[in-house]
Amino acid sequence: MSEKKFNKIDCKEIKLGMRFSAPVFFDDGENMFLGEEKAVKNYHIDAIQRWNIEYLLTYGHLVEEGKITAQNSDSLYMLEDLDEVEEL
Repeated sequence: MSEKKFNKIDCKEIKLGMRFSAPVFFDDGENMFLGEEKAVKNYHIDAIQRWNIEYLLTYGHLVEEGKITAQNSDSLYMLEDLDEVEEL
C-alpha cells in the first residue's frame, strides 16, 4: 500500500465551518484533530490556540461550501430516487 502524502495546514488559516475531504491530524500525523467532512467548530479553534499548534496535517483538501463530495453525494442520489408523495 502506498503511503499517503500529507498536506500541511497553517493553523492561522483555520476558520469556523471549514471542512476537509479527509481526516485532519495534529502535527504528529497520528492523532486525529477533525474527522472527514466534519466542520471546524469554535472549540477546535480554541484548542489549537490554547495548545499553540502551528500546523495540522491532512491527505485531503478543503471542501468548498455547497460542493458535492463523495460522502454526501450518496444521500443526494437517494433523494432523487424518491417517488412523488400522493395527496391524501
